[in-house]
Amino acid sequence: MRKNLEYGLLHAMNAFVRVVDAGSFTGAAEHMALTTAQISRLVSELENRLQTKLLQRTTRRLALTSAGERYANQCRTILDLVSEAESEASGATIQPSGRLRVLCMASFGDRYVVPLVTRYCALYPAVTVEYGVSQYVPDLLAEGVDVSVYLTRRLPDSSLVAQRLGAVHGLLCASPAYLAQHGAPKSVADLAGHACLRLINPSTTPHWELTDGRTTHAFEPAGPLIGDRPEAVLQAACGGLGIALLPGFAALDALERGELVHVLPQWRSPEVDVYVLMPSRKFLEAKTRAWIELLKAELPPVLERDAAWIEANARHIEDVKPLKSKRRANRSGTSSTRRPKL
Repeated sequence: MRKNLEYGLLHAMNAFVRVVDAGSFTGAAEHMALTTAQISRLVSELENRLQTKLLQRTTRRLALTSAGERYANQCRTILDLVSEAESEASGATIQPSGRLRVLCMASFGDRYVVPLVTRYCALYPAVTVEYGVSQYVPDLLAEGVDVSVYLTRRLPDSSLVAQRLGAVHGLLCASPAYLAQHGAPKSVADLAGHACLRLINPSTTPHWELTDGRTTHAFEPAGPLIGDRPEAVLQAACGGLGIALLPGFAALDALERGELVHVLPQWRSPEVDVYVLMPSRKFLEAKTRAWIELLKAELPPVLERDAAWIEANARHIEDVKPLKSKRRANRSGTSSTRRPKL
């Protein structure tokens, strides 16, 4: 009831101002595509509501009362504010502006999302991006988050809208020093005799599940370290503490530098899907729509490129020596397998 009353009041205010500006009920009716009787009734209802005479009517002319003159000026201010508010709100769906809040899993975001944030800010300088990290699916509405990039094998039940951007998988890796001291495993069964470094977070499982595309091998690894951040497990692996099962994106740079060796490259963990999450598809503001379109255009090919690099090099990285000889071959002028930067 209150909503209808407020709309009716604004409608009557608009009719009153049109009458004042046109100098007649007929002129106001033509402008608003109403009948003269409808305009007259709106003004009368407004006067009854205010218990004040706004217009002096004669057969020849209309004249504002002193109260009507003050009220007409105030009505113009109110109607201008309403028009401005509507333009600002509808404009937010046309031109990217304002504050965009983005959440992402830390290590994945550092590698893939932050460079895109930089590009987005250059494209849309009227937008301020508030970037944060989270290991869990946030309550986007409650936390005021516009978009979240999330990694999972199975989406939780929620009202969020999800679009898949690609997938990542985990790979086994260890430092050359560790393999020189303990030897490289020749099969997944050999992992039971090695120090295993475990990463446990919402996108992983407590046990190791490995597949070669035909069979799956699952077991509970044992070792000196359990971490919830890829960076910690990565540093431990580079330091020679053991064999780690790391997301490919977390291990790529260390593999390329020769600090890690891809162990049992025919085995890897099942894919983890990468999703962009948003509260709704309807009436997306331009800032949100532009960010999602940038993610959809730029992120999938980068994920595919890095996966292809791992696949290509896995054919060669079987132990320490092939990795070193391959890097020497690159320096001597043969084709390089270094990945292009994002």
